Amino acid sequence: MVQILLAVLAVAYPVLVFCFLVILKVPVRAFSLFVIAVALVSFLALSAKKKPLPREGPESGSGQPLKKARFAPGSRIFNVVLLGVVGLLCLFTNSPLILKLYPVLMNALFLVVFGGTLFFPPVMIFRFAVLQDKSIKGSLAEKRVEAYCRKVTALWCVFFIFNGVVAVYSVFWASDAFWSLYNGGISYILIGVLFAGEFIVRKITDKKMPKAFPLSQFSAKSRLPETVLCYEQIWNDGVYKTWQDFLDDSARLRALIRSRDSEKWILHVEDCWYFLAAFAALLQCKKEILLTANISPAYIREIRGPGVAFLTDRAAGSEDAVDIRKFMASPVSPGGMAALRADPVPPIVADETVIMMYTSGTTGKPKAVRQRLTEFENDNRFILSKYGEEFLKRKLCSTVSQHHIYGILFSILLPFTAAVPFRRRRIEFPEEFLRFDDTSYMIITVPAFLKRAVEQFGEADAGTAALRLRDPWIFTSGGAVPPEIAEKTCGIFGFWPLEVYGSTETSGIAYRQSKDGMEWTPFDNARISKNADGCLVIRSPYIKDPAGFTTGDLADILPDGRFLLKGRADSIVKIEEKRISLPEVESRILQTGLVSEVCAVALEDRRQYLAAALALNSLGRERFLGKEKAEINRYFTEYLLQFFENTVIPKKWRYLEALPLDAQGKKKRLEIEALFAPRRDAADPQDTAAPSAAGGETLFMHSISGMREIRRETVLEQAGGQVLLEFSVPRESGYFRGHFPGCSILPGVAQLEMVMRLASRYFGTGVYISRFKRIKFSSIIRPGVPLHMKLVHNADKKELGFEIKSPGGDTVYSSGTVSLGEPA
Repeated sequence: MVQILLAVLAVAYPVLVFCFLVILKVPVRAFSLFVIAVALVSFLALSAKKKPLPREGPESGSGQPLKKARFAPGSRIFNVVLLGVVGLLCLFTNSPLILKLYPVLMNALFLVVFGGTLFFPPVMIFRFAVLQDKSIKGSLAEKRVEAYCRKVTALWCVFFIFNGVVAVYSVFWASDAFWSLYNGGISYILIGVLFAGEFIVRKITDKKMPKAFPLSQFSAKSRLPETVLCYEQIWNDGVYKTWQDFLDDSARLRALIRSRDSEKWILHVEDCWYFLAAFAALLQCKKEILLTANISPAYIREIRGPGVAFLTDRAAGSEDAVDIRKFMASPVSPGGMAALRADPVPPIVADETVIMMYTSGTTGKPKAVRQRLTEFENDNRFILSKYGEEFLKRKLCSTVSQHHIYGILFSILLPFTAAVPFRRRRIEFPEEFLRFDDTSYMIITVPAFLKRAVEQFGEADAGTAALRLRDPWIFTSGGAVPPEIAEKTCGIFGFWPLEVYGSTETSGIAYRQSKDGMEWTPFDNARISKNADGCLVIRSPYIKDPAGFTTGDLADILPDGRFLLKGRADSIVKIEEKRISLPEVESRILQTGLVSEVCAVALEDRRQYLAAALALNSLGRERFLGKEKAEINRYFTEYLLQFFENTVIPKKWRYLEALPLDAQGKKKRLEIEALFAPRRDAADPQDTAAPSAAGGETLFMHSISGMREIRRETVLEQAGGQVLLEFSVPRESGYFRGHFPGCSILPGVAQLEMVMRLASRYFGTGVYISRFKRIKFSSIIRPGVPLHMKLVHNADKKELGFEIKSPGGDTVYSSGTVSLGEPA
């Protein structure tokens, strides 16, 4: 009631002044007593309210509480006090001029309050908007809404200046009738026009604002049917998947899933579009999802219990696995599609979802981490509130497997939520970026891929000419990017990578760009501390345990809240009672400038000792070309003796073309440790404490064709002396140059090189061939064709068998058996 009275008095104030003082000739002091009485009653009524507004609003995306503390009642009290002061001044001066200055003072007050927020944001209109709709904070459109509100606040400031100037004129130079007419009528009409015009513009602008529709909140009408969600190779190719395609494909997959009795489904689909449709369909059918990047038959048998179905687009080694490619390629009649479209889109209850993510972490041993869609969507909401504008300005492409948390969050769910078109196939090779000059791209990648790109394109100057990317943005996670790699990446891609630190259990924790320092800045929704062992403890909305999650990472927390990582707690080992940090050993080896990758491991046989596997860079390969392994061992041993005691120097060494990494770019420590297992054919004379011993193998340096790259591959099956790999060779690869002019065909010598290099990586055979027992090239291999390579190593006979064929096995490209030799 008091608020209504104040509103009426505010509007009618000029009219009341005119009527009482000009028409009725009421004495000024008498009218001033009336004004004082109204102000006093209003002040007492407002002060007696028992339910004040809360002091603080909900936390914003920046982690700071919104300063909306009693703004609305505070402003009303201030107006009442101002009215009382005007009445008192008028009572003592007996001058009507004071009463007429009230509209001027009100305009000045609003100008100061609204204009001040232009310099001390958030602006006033944005505060009003958030009070009315709390979902604005942390939303995809927050920054655009704030920018719009800033313009509206500036417009109101211009109006207050204009209105105040006219009010001043009406006080000192115009008649009482004009003063009353303008301040009691015309000014309010102008305010109404401004409100109405802004309302119309706001509705038009709102339609253009980006809308976020997470997987648990979308409906069939959330997007226009023609909205593009996915593209094939590059954006300008013009091959797209739309919102309507998503609705149709997910409906087809729902029908498939409902036809099975299984409550649990293993999901491994490399095709990002089919993965999205299958993931959504499984959740809509309330199924439990088991996500794994490893689909070797032995591994699938280990995690697959009774009644668990398997949906994939790869050779699964399981006869009853559902091939999503074949299912989606099967025709659907017009009537059948109409029936599918008539099926309402089932809701997804995020809190009730069960998603088991199989990860190896840093141990190399798989473990299942239970997740919900709730945490995934909370994570994406935060990332979009912080970096949403950067995503909206670009198309998305990824080098990361969507079967890991980083991949599914950034490569699948986030672009779906914001309707940012994403690439259907993840990028396998750095050369593919040569075509990405048609538009701006958001690149989701891992450190290992950036290292390969730097090796592929060379130094920054050469890379700048090689990759003509338009305003790219790079996110990377899964490990730290060495500053020198980050700098060269910036030269090649045109952007210094933004690193995200996190894990499957915690999601994103912190970020950095190493050009600004090596310190990590926690995300605003993450709270960090250390336990008694010096390990980071994380508390965030994504961690359900109120005690937080204790990581295995040692860290120093700085006074400003940032932190520096010091390595893994499990990377501190004892060798003959001496504590040694494996990352420190690796760092010293990298300091030689001759190594691109290194992994130190602690082993135990008759005694404890360290071993190191490393990949030489171009300088290292040039320096040690033709050298014996003993000499190379001696070099690194003598270098490390400058920093460590002899007891903790690696006693075994392995030199590889590249370290074995998983799809996230993490070192496969179990496979690296297996490299040092005793060999059945002969002992390595260099695996001793005396690296100066004579003999040993000569390091292989591109003796087949001089090509530098090993194609990254996916292990489908590995047991004993056999391994089944999947890979492809892109059109941009150097393997196709200089062999068949005008026709891209993979030459036989390149196929043999890949066979020998991969055999060396997985079996430690070396790359020398003494003779060809049987070689057959049956079909030509074109660029980008999916390939399966099976390698069989017979250590007793020193033979290697191979077969390169299509994934379905219907086409054999090449096969043969070679006898392994020793260097000359």
